Amino acid sequence: MKKLLSLILLLAVIAAGYFAWNYFNSSDATVGFASGNGRVEAVQVDVSTKIAGRVEAIYAQEGDLVQQGQTIAKIDTKQLHAQLLRYQADVAAAQSQVASANAGIAQAKAEKLLAEQELARAKQLIKQNNISKETLDTRESNVAVAIANVEAAEALKVSRMRSVDAAKAVVEEIQTQIDDATLISPTIGRVLYRLAEPGEVLGSGGTVITLINLSDVYMEIFLPTAQAHRVEMGAEARVKLDVLDIAIPATVSYVSPESQFTPKQVETATEREKLMFRIKVRIPQALVLKHIEKVKTGVRGVAYIRLNTLDGEPLADWPEFLQKLPEETPSNDKSAR
Repeated sequence: MKKLLSLILLLAVIAAGYFAWNYFNSSDATVGFASGNGRVEAVQVDVSTKIAGRVEAIYAQEGDLVQQGQTIAKIDTKQLHAQLLRYQADVAAAQSQVASANAGIAQAKAEKLLAEQELARAKQLIKQNNISKETLDTRESNVAVAIANVEAAEALKVSRMRSVDAAKAVVEEIQTQIDDATLISPTIGRVLYRLAEPGEVLGSGGTVITLINLSDVYMEIFLPTAQAHRVEMGAEARVKLDVLDIAIPATVSYVSPESQFTPKQVETATEREKLMFRIKVRIPQALVLKHIEKVKTGVRGVAYIRLNTLDGEPLADWPEFLQKLPEETPSNDKSAR
């Protein structure tokens, strides 16, 4: 009989402990908050070629952390450099033709000046009847021809200058292709996949490396209408990961403007039948960069969002299990409560 009473007492203690834990870690302890399951995510970024060519070198391995602007691969540019030299020679030749056109203009203007001087003398001489009318007409004709020659020389210069511009445009295009042959990281991130190797020939747009963009780390959760309408952009949030005993501060960076059915992996079949609103909470970039070597995507956890209050009521205090933050996280009265 004593053993039975002891067993009943033990079960009662266990039950009381369970309900107490459930109270302080779930519903009543999180009044004024919304929560949802999710996992740490980041956008995947493909680093791809702009030009077709042979991969000369790749400077990153899978798992490497790369910085924004870091060179991670190069495409062979020997053929492009040869083309660049040829078109640079074309630019020089076109520029020499412009110089020749300038000389032609100077010569045409000198001939025009001489013709105008001869015409002026002829007009004086004809007044004295020292030359014939035919000679005067010849001098006037020479001036008209000289003027036409100047105009033709100037038009030739314009044409040759356009040839210089066209040759320079080709040189700039080739130089751009050479610059594009050096692939740089568009953001700080970790190499997820290395999809090519040196010596492979890739077409334009071929992906060389896929990165995880660690400058924007977030978690997506789904909330029902009753909670979603009380969530605003910039609202405070905290993320509790399964693998950590601390809460990670975050802010709401996206609230879906329309409802949707939750994805298959979120909850049970019953939950998937409900229309929910997608919410994204973003972990501060400064905090991510502080622990960049430890950041892993795919880690599961729960995101808690502090809801707006109704009728001017004070904001709810953060539950005790969400008050332990990373040591370097700046604290203030509003966020700590």
